[in-house]
Amino acid sequence: MVNNQTIDAKILSRMFLAGAKNLEAKKEWINELNVFPVPDGDTGTNMTLTIMSAAAEVSALVDADMETLAKAISSGSLRGARGNSGVILSQLLRGFTRSVSKSETLDAPAIAAAMEKAVETAYKAVMKPKEGTILTVAREAAAMATELAEDAEDLESYFAAIFAHAEDTLARTPDMLPVLKEAGVVDSGGQGLLEVLRGAIDGYLGKEVDYSTFGKSAGASVTKISPQAEADIKFGYCTEFIILLDKEMPEEEERSFKQFLTSIGDSIVLVADDEIVKVHVHTNHPGQAIERALTYGALSRMKIDNMREEHQEKLIKDAEKLAREQAEQEAKDFGFISVSAGNGLTNIFKELGVDYLIEGGQTMNPSTEDMLNAIAKVNAKTIYIFPNNKNIVLAANQARDLTEDKEIIVVPTKTIPQGITALISFVPEKSARENADAMAEAITKVQTGQITYAVRDTRIDDKEIHEGDIMGIGDHGILAVGQDKNQVVLDTVAAMMNGESEVISLYYGADIPEAEAETLASTLEEKYPDCEVELNMGGQPIYYYVVSVE
Repeated sequence: MVNNQTIDAKILSRMFLAGAKNLEAKKEWINELNVFPVPDGDTGTNMTLTIMSAAAEVSALVDADMETLAKAISSGSLRGARGNSGVILSQLLRGFTRSVSKSETLDAPAIAAAMEKAVETAYKAVMKPKEGTILTVAREAAAMATELAEDAEDLESYFAAIFAHAEDTLARTPDMLPVLKEAGVVDSGGQGLLEVLRGAIDGYLGKEVDYSTFGKSAGASVTKISPQAEADIKFGYCTEFIILLDKEMPEEEERSFKQFLTSIGDSIVLVADDEIVKVHVHTNHPGQAIERALTYGALSRMKIDNMREEHQEKLIKDAEKLAREQAEQEAKDFGFISVSAGNGLTNIFKELGVDYLIEGGQTMNPSTEDMLNAIAKVNAKTIYIFPNNKNIVLAANQARDLTEDKEIIVVPTKTIPQGITALISFVPEKSARENADAMAEAITKVQTGQITYAVRDTRIDDKEIHEGDIMGIGDHGILAVGQDKNQVVLDTVAAMMNGESEVISLYYGADIPEAEAETLASTLEEKYPDCEVELNMGGQPIYYYVVSVE
């Protein structure tokens, strides 16, 4: 029966997991709310991977108190955060859990205070908060929670009123952010937060939610450097034994026993013959498996291994090995970590001296955990990180804030060409801060255009766009729309040119033949004889061309 006045750690855990599950179920729909009709909308994916990282830790807990639960939610979401929306969600969860961690139960005023702390924490994480976003939805939900807290008669109606106000706020986001209104969508991050709240309320009311995918989902990484997949162990004890049957086990009873094991674990092997049954199961409750087995006969060859302990030992050995390897190499003064997408771009960054490359970008934003793993593998006193995507900067900043033994400088590069220019601007003889300032100055002189296709009809920046159209997207909006890739490139470059432009760099993608790119480069040389035109194989997905003007 639902407690109408307070929630404890068990109920909060159920609410959190239900919220995560509902977000996961809606992620593709949320992706499609992207303002720009490009094939890389990833808000839903980023928020889902962020919350699933925490859900994996929560689902592995057994009879956790509020402090343990809070730590699992906070650390899991912080390290798993991807993209701006994921980082903001992780900060909301961080603030909320900080507020509740010392409580045994939460009533309406305590929940309101935690929601206010969540909003305060998230706003601090964003340099220039915009209204009409996930932050607005969170702030308005918290304000309503505070307004109603003292007079709340029961939590069911309290939660319903908060959700209704959050839903109304989301519906009004197009009036707060003109770009949403023009595109005809609500804010995708706000919609993601609403789905978390919707699922959490379902969890509070006791609606059935299937948690079986959490352990596997959270480990899935869209980059290639993270060992996170092995880090989340849902069931901690590898349990094996043989039952010496008192009497033959009928097939119906065998199925019943197997169903019981499935309810308490996974990785089940059950082999029965006339006299014995061999059992293998991964579970958090080996005693329950043994107790049920004893109803069929005596047990033999019992073996229970703590897989989490074994995993921790492996992590310690791996860490010791890494420490030894790094100790053998004297730390450099400066190191570089860059995000890249495409073989050609990766080779360019390597030639420019990047120590560690994280594969990522649009549709595959690296997590804070990915950044931390990269930082651990670069043996340098000062490390520069080049996110090369506006949706990765916050995750890089979060990794910087979680690193204590090295100086981390995040150069806020929002495009690949900006990252390349920043690296070229580095001068070893200058101090870390002098270089950071020089890089920040250099990237302000780089204009970037990205050429891709539209996935739906819309109107944005006073341009009518139809599904299948080719678009040139600049630093601040749509620069060109057309049917021909090459013409859209030419129109995009024309929109970026000014009297001081000297260099045009063209990076062709995985789907563009080299000969076609060379012809386009020649056309640019003829059109702009006073500019140097550089052609490079980028190999990037989704974007036919990335072009910069400096």
